[in-house]
Amino acid sequence: MLVSIDISDKHFGDKVLYKNLQFTLEKNEKVGVIGRNGAGKSTLFGMLAGTDTEFDGEIKTAKNTVVISTRQEHSDIDDLMVIDYILDELPQYKKLKKIIDSFGSDGNTSTNAMNRYSDALEQFSSLGYYTIEDTVIEKLKTYQIDEDKSRGPLENLSGGQKRFVELVKIANANADLALIDEPTNHMDYIAKNEFIDWLDNVRNLAVLVITHDRDVLEKVDRIVEIKEGKALIFKGNYDSYLLQNSSSTVTAIKNFEIDEATIVNLKKQIEFARARSAKGGPRWVTLRERYERELKEILDNRKKPSFWIDRESLSKLHPKAAEGYGKYKAKNIRIATQAGTSDNKGYQPIIEVDNLSLGYNEPLFEHISFKLLEGDKLRFHGRNGAGKTTLIKTILATANEEKISATIYQGTVEVRPKLAIGTYEQEIGDKYMDMDLEKALEQLYLDKDIPVNEQKVRQLMSDYLFNPLTDAKIPIRLLSGGQKARFQIISMLANNPQLLILDEPTNHLDLPSIEELENALHRFKGAIIFVSHDGFFVKGFEHETLPVGK
Repeated sequence: MLVSIDISDKHFGDKVLYKNLQFTLEKNEKVGVIGRNGAGKSTLFGMLAGTDTEFDGEIKTAKNTVVISTRQEHSDIDDLMVIDYILDELPQYKKLKKIIDSFGSDGNTSTNAMNRYSDALEQFSSLGYYTIEDTVIEKLKTYQIDEDKSRGPLENLSGGQKRFVELVKIANANADLALIDEPTNHMDYIAKNEFIDWLDNVRNLAVLVITHDRDVLEKVDRIVEIKEGKALIFKGNYDSYLLQNSSSTVTAIKNFEIDEATIVNLKKQIEFARARSAKGGPRWVTLRERYERELKEILDNRKKPSFWIDRESLSKLHPKAAEGYGKYKAKNIRIATQAGTSDNKGYQPIIEVDNLSLGYNEPLFEHISFKLLEGDKLRFHGRNGAGKTTLIKTILATANEEKISATIYQGTVEVRPKLAIGTYEQEIGDKYMDMDLEKALEQLYLDKDIPVNEQKVRQLMSDYLFNPLTDAKIPIRLLSGGQKARFQIISMLANNPQLLILDEPTNHLDLPSIEELENALHRFKGAIIFVSHDGFFVKGFEHETLPVGK
């Protein structure tokens, strides 16, 4: 056993995150951690890394275990050189280099000091640290971070590139346990395949990875679901999880319904015994007390199930089991899509791009042509930096009759006049970040010239799993990644769009929310342009693919 986790209680403000959360992690095991947004997954990582000690319980680690974790924020170290940051974060590199560099500096050249120095040199060599700088720089190139950026400050990198830096750090840490939080967000398909291949083949390292990327979950040995303060354990990968989750959910619902029927029956028996005991029968008094004890025991231990079953597993359930699930399923986001288009595709394109070459100092891509009709679904596919986002921005600028920031070297972009477009972007606009949720929701509707009132804002919060009482006054920048993603979905659909443009929409969403988004997109009758490297999402509906890039 590498790690044993036994948390009896963990609070976040007034919210109970964990209550008797227990599980273990074995050496070299790959475990996926899933759970609804806000369940406490990142908090768990903080506790394992030792940065969060405010909890009741115990975390035990095997002796001499080296733990490495990804970092989510870099604002306090943005002036560090990328290569220096990575090397400084490698636990054994830092320790061994200090021994080597400091030998003799204090005049201590005793036999013990010499032996320590000699051992450090040997370990430094065996771990490949004499060439580690070149190794790291080459690996960063895989993630499109060239040597100039590797030797420059972190502040020169995008948020996605900083995530790649964290993965290179993990891969070269020679640790026993790696804690990796949402690794594939912002990755293109090549970088993602590189990470999945590394995860599939890594040895002598236990990996605990927070992710709802179903492609990644296919490669784990076990899944831990954080739910209602506890850890539910599922052996196997994502496919195994779906089967086990469906079976356990149906069983739990049956048990709950049995308890419900028992409660009704016990209440009747208590009333009957009470009526009989009133006439002086001591036997009925004893029976009534027994029934009351039985009822109390059931009520004390009863908890209404709140579960999620994926749509494919649900389709295979017996109708009666499916009906029971409908009563008790977990509350999910409610996405309403009302595109102002017909069920049939129109013949006139809503967007027409002809022989387009687009870029800045030079073309990012050349000779792209396509027509988008009502009801079409089109995927822009290419590496990060290939021009997908630039093409989207050019379409939006054309639709809004705004200046195009890129240079059109050749070709044309035409958009149907007054086309209502909804966009899902990776980043929320700066103007909303310091507004509280309630004010930001109101403002985004006003910015789109859409009537809004307090009742509408409260309804939106409820539909998208925000608590109007506790979440309304939280600034947007303090929301979790999943909460920010739900805010972006609200913004995208606010103007009843005829065209949706989505940039990596499944990033940060939990599994039920991803599926609800997929269901909503299936119902949507308008056109869709999307960028995604989520294999499950891409396979979710029929579409055409447009390669973007040289």
